[in-house]
Amino acid sequence: MAEEGNKAAGPIRMAAIDRSMNNIRYKAQIMARTNKLESGIQSGGLVGFAAGILAAMVLILVPAVFLGAI
Repeated sequence: MAEEGNKAAGPIRMAAIDRSMNNIRYKAQIMARTNKLESGIQSGGLVGFAAGILAAMVLILVPAVFLGAI
């Protein structure tokens, strides 16, 4: 009789483990995707900052030169 009780509880335990594993796998995928996104942003940050400074200089200095302020 004790063996029958263990057999009946087996699939229920496996279902709970499967749900937990799916939850862990989902969270791991979210973390990996976030890490890749942050790495991409950090690697392009310096180039974007330099392009922004250059664009700001062009938008400020070119009209100032044409208007005779500089």
